[in-house]
Amino acid sequence: MAGRKFHAGAWALAFGMIVALPAWSAAQGSGTKGRSAPTFAKDVASIFQSKCVSCHEPGSIAPMSLRTYEDVRPWARSIKQRVSTRQMPPWHINKSVGIQNFKNDMSLSDEQIDTIVRWVDAGAPQGNLADMPALKPITTTLYWQGERDGYGAPDLIVKSPEYTMPAVSQDQWWRPMVDMPNLTESRWVRMVEIRPSNIQGRKILHHSIAHVVMDPNDPDGEWVNRGIATGRPDRQDDDAQTLINQRPSLMEWAIGKGYDRYADGTGKLIKPGQKISWDQHVHAVGEAVTAGSELGLWFYPKGQEPKKRTFLVGFTGLKNGAIGLDIPPNTIAHTEGFTVLKENTVITNFQPHFHLRGKAMQVEAILPDGQTQVISYVDQFNFNWMTNYIYTEDATPAFPKGTIIHVIAWYDNTKANKNNPDPDQWVGYGDRTVDEMAHAWMNVYYLTDAEYQEWLTKHGGKPGVPATAQRTQQQQQ
Repeated sequence: MAGRKFHAGAWALAFGMIVALPAWSAAQGSGTKGRSAPTFAKDVASIFQSKCVSCHEPGSIAPMSLRTYEDVRPWARSIKQRVSTRQMPPWHINKSVGIQNFKNDMSLSDEQIDTIVRWVDAGAPQGNLADMPALKPITTTLYWQGERDGYGAPDLIVKSPEYTMPAVSQDQWWRPMVDMPNLTESRWVRMVEIRPSNIQGRKILHHSIAHVVMDPNDPDGEWVNRGIATGRPDRQDDDAQTLINQRPSLMEWAIGKGYDRYADGTGKLIKPGQKISWDQHVHAVGEAVTAGSELGLWFYPKGQEPKKRTFLVGFTGLKNGAIGLDIPPNTIAHTEGFTVLKENTVITNFQPHFHLRGKAMQVEAILPDGQTQVISYVDQFNFNWMTNYIYTEDATPAFPKGTIIHVIAWYDNTKANKNNPDPDQWVGYGDRTVDEMAHAWMNVYYLTDAEYQEWLTKHGGKPGVPATAQRTQQQQQ
């Protein structure tokens, strides 16, 4: 590996410098003279309504409402800081490297950020109320993000029993098993989404994983994913991650995540008589809360069978396994992990997973010929938003067998990390919120050699990230 280069922003972060690469900076000061200042009513309210108010409204998860001018005005300078550094909306992918085309992109455009910044700099004027777009009704119940994004209501909903978390308690793991309701025939799943069973549940539910419990005599062995190698199968502490990767998992949901929409032509098969095994991590928040999880399933039409199965893989960021994670107090730390692909592999999304000290994660591919490609890089990870970045079909990368997926992770165990409960503590691997971990959840599917050659032909003979989906530092500048 000698001589290889990390992305410059990643190294800056590793040495303790917080990287802010606001794409709107190119627009700052260019063409602003002679333009009238934006107003809330005419220019800003519509941005907030399309990108912000689903969370920033009474009764939702955000700390304040952004529906009206009276709601927004006291927060104007804070809003400018959050959007200009791309902390909000919660879309923390670095825009200078890696894949940039996503199906679920909730980020603000450069133009929208520029509008908000100029509005605040002009004194945050209200403008003519006649220019205000009509306010949508306040959401008073839970909703499915997939339905909001135009995919209709789920075809099947599976609910877990609820658990009461006391106001003060150690973390708990709630692992009930439930029947698959009202399923009379095998169906292929096209999209999945998990949500807490009530709005209060968002406070206590750290993550929720829905595993399919198969009949041990089921001959459909393809459910089990054996298309990767951990690289250290001799290590006992790798067994847990190996089990996660091999179990038939429909979805891993964590704080702030939406849905998993599988790539076109891929899916997961569920059958009558199967059960859902829940793995739910809950933590105390100072008040007693009772909640569980709900799993929404969207099916392919009957008779439409996908050509490929998709598998959920947790690519490790720990080359020495769990025992190798050791973060000293008051430091910026870094780990890395390597996974060898045993099959030609298509990667369809990226969801970095840390706990409270997690700061950044870069995933790159080391090709068999030694070349490297950055797949994705999140440089401003926020524990409260486990955002899932779903690649568009034309941006989805494919890698040949023998490629190494290299996950590099950084941790901020200093007082500069606002999420850090105690920077004076040593931190190791563990399932508790105050412990740490590092893996990249990615849905993958596998190609035969012939299919991979077809993919190469379609993409100009070059493996990995399609050229049209990449942005380089030079392009950003």
